[in-house]
Amino acid sequence: MSELTPDTLAELAKYDTPTVCNVIELFDVRPRNLGYMNDSIRACFPKLPPMVGFALTSTFRSQAPPRSSDAYGSLTDQVELFASMPGPPVMVFQDLDEPTVSATFGEVMCTMYKSFGSAGLITSGAGRDLDQVEVLDYPVFTNGTICSHGYCHIPQINVPVTVGGVAIHPGDLLHGDLNGVTTIPTEIASEIPEACVELMRAEQIVLDYCRSESPTPKRLTEARAECVAVINKLGARLRRS
Repeated sequence: MSELTPDTLAELAKYDTPTVCNVIELFDVRPRNLGYMNDSIRACFPKLPPMVGFALTSTFRSQAPPRSSDAYGSLTDQVELFASMPGPPVMVFQDLDEPTVSATFGEVMCTMYKSFGSAGLITSGAGRDLDQVEVLDYPVFTNGTICSHGYCHIPQINVPVTVGGVAIHPGDLLHGDLNGVTTIPTEIASEIPEACVELMRAEQIVLDYCRSESPTPKRLTEARAECVAVINKLGARLRRS
């Protein structure tokens, strides 16, 4: 994994997830329909700024009691792994029960994770205590809400999981906001912020023209052609293949 500095992560957090996705496409390092979560995963607090961090993966069950006596025993194990992460952890849970039985997280879990440096949480299952978690300014992404925690327990930690149709491996770099969540290939991550600036500047050509007085279809076509030319030039410079 390429090492990314805190400054680079902070720069990535300045840009919305759709812009990051658009820039990833220009590098041509993966198919355009892969790498981002589907619409089953939604931000619970859309007004929060973008979340950036590295996946700390776990599985989750709540249909039946755990075999061990301590349903929350794995939480300490998770927190102990924070120090080994390359940056702020994003807790990523795959709920193995089908259908989802109860909430993966609540106020206590989110408070604990944030206090130890976690950047956010994503689950293919549900959440609860949303009023209390919102006060924490802790980004959470779920497939819904359920009021009870059932027989919640965490069978596995630091294993590959599938959430929102995407295979997430421990340490994957994630970027998420109200628009959804994407993975970022670490080998291009440090170049993305500057490319976001250039892409947004190109898009501004069309936006500025559309906001001008008395726009015409002919001039719109010209503005769009200018925008496309700038983006194509950017893509030619960034493209890996």
